[in-house]
Amino acid sequence: MSASARRSSLRRPVRISATNRVLLVLFVALVLLFGSVVGAPLFRLGTLRAMALQVPQLGLLSLAMMVALLSGGLDLSIIAVADFSALVSAYLLTHIPEGGGALAIALQIGALCCGLLVAALIGALNGLIIAYLDVSPILTTLGTMTMIKGLSVGLTHGGVISGFPPLVLYLGNANLLGIPVPLLILLLIAWPVAVMLNRSPFGNLVAMIGSNIAAVRYSGVDTRWVLVRIYVLSGLLAGLAGVIMMARFNSANAAYGESFLLVTVLAAVLGGVDPSGGFGKVSGLLIALAILQLISTGFNLLGLSEFLTLTIWGVTLVAISGLGVLRQRYPGRRRTLSSTAGRS
Repeated sequence: MSASARRSSLRRPVRISATNRVLLVLFVALVLLFGSVVGAPLFRLGTLRAMALQVPQLGLLSLAMMVALLSGGLDLSIIAVADFSALVSAYLLTHIPEGGGALAIALQIGALCCGLLVAALIGALNGLIIAYLDVSPILTTLGTMTMIKGLSVGLTHGGVISGFPPLVLYLGNANLLGIPVPLLILLLIAWPVAVMLNRSPFGNLVAMIGSNIAAVRYSGVDTRWVLVRIYVLSGLLAGLAGVIMMARFNSANAAYGESFLLVTVLAAVLGGVDPSGGFGKVSGLLIALAILQLISTGFNLLGLSEFLTLTIWGVTLVAISGLGVLRQRYPGRRRTLSSTAGRS
């Protein structure tokens, strides 16, 4: 691209997609609705901080699910991977000799990196099975989810590992310039993931594989290697979510976040990700997360049951999926009717 073309692309105004415009309107409408019903408690600093602390772990898990969905697949193992990654890091952190200084900090960072490495290896296992053994993503990730869950419970006997150094607790609970650190981590991770998925050759391959993997394979692309990289990225994002949960709760357990699996799919689909693969933007996912968190917080302030929230999320997922099918079906029918009328 020439210098003049680059300058013109920089001057080009940022366009908000139709999906994001609808989501922003829905978010504003929900703020007005809950604001009128709940009142001032919704806008208190404590409420906003609680929302900002709850979104990051769900956001990272949703990013992990989104990557798999874009490729036309699904990753049911993200919660198990997050918990197992956190347990590995937690075990290492609690066995580091006490003390301060650069060596202690280096060992703590190394423990966190070991957890992320385990998450990446599990993601690679998923990708290898899906790509080279041609097993469906649902069956593959369901199998690894069950295996990892059983391994986590077996090694810990269902117990909790807790008691982490201040550096780890800082990642889950501290503020930086008035903004919760976990939220900053989510935004710092979401931005490069968005750039990679929307503006890199790898992102283009992910979208093309989600649209038509056979055509991509016939064009000479090694789709198997791309699939492995997709699930490695999904595993890494899930592992990072596990680190945030561990730091947030000052403990690690094999059962944390089990209710998040449905919500990750819902957030991705609500944010405009095509469940069949091929299309979706990180910006839409982030707005959808804000909407879901607002609904959850509003219901909590109204004293409604969390099970009612889960019910509404499930109904929303079914409704969005149904609308997507109708949008694909009825335009085709209209084109058929108009072409028939033209021939007559």
